[in-house]
Amino acid sequence: MNASRWRLDGQLALVTGASRGIGLATVRELAGLGADVLLVARDEAHLEQVRDELAEEFPRSAMRTFAADVSEHEQRLEVFDFMADLGLDLSLLINNVGTNTRKPTLDYSEGEYRRIIETNLISAFEMCRLAHPQLVQHANAGIVNVGSVSGMVAVRTGTPYAMSKAALHQLTRNLATEWAEDGIRVNAVAPWYIRTQRSEPALADPDYLEEVLERTPMNRIGEPEEVAAAIAFLCLPAASYISGECIAVDGGFLRYGF
Repeated sequence: MNASRWRLDGQLALVTGASRGIGLATVRELAGLGADVLLVARDEAHLEQVRDELAEEFPRSAMRTFAADVSEHEQRLEVFDFMADLGLDLSLLINNVGTNTRKPTLDYSEGEYRRIIETNLISAFEMCRLAHPQLVQHANAGIVNVGSVSGMVAVRTGTPYAMSKAALHQLTRNLATEWAEDGIRVNAVAPWYIRTQRSEPALADPDYLEEVLERTPMNRIGEPEEVAAAIAFLCLPAASYISGECIAVDGGFLRYGF
């Protein structure tokens, strides 16, 4: 077996929404495989705390942080200016940042639904475009977008969130075909309910939790590390012939029968 196919030594990954939940679990997974990581999130103080903890946990991986809201155009540019100033060579991009507000469709204000779409979709589209000049320099660069099962079937997340995730899946397919000639693989993961800070309020309702578990063949809520493992696999050289895929990390939810 060629062990290097299952390692990310010498590669730099940029992870958005990296300070909590799936993003933080992904950073740990990538670092454990030997990658250096640039963590991007909005809360600078929390980012610094996370970096210090990760530096102790993964002393062989370079951990850098940059506080930015990637839903804002100027702040996206600042992330790439920061990398350019340090001479960082990006080979992996994980578009994980996301937000949501659950409401009936008619109850959203324009500002609310635009914020969801800007954060979940436009930020990923623009981060991909900004990353392309660096990714194209590598023989096996990769992008992984964190989508959702709500972009594939109707669930109770609210229409703008579902719209943004469905479009993110299509962005994945389009870029995978368009950028294949540039040596850039583009994939996505689609989680169902994962135990994160954002899912806690919904899952705190015992009746709702029971409904969720009834529709999940594995009869449990997923963990951030389980999504991170799928993301990391898609980044590996071992996954070099996989592109344009959207892997559900859902405990069987999408395959539920009756």
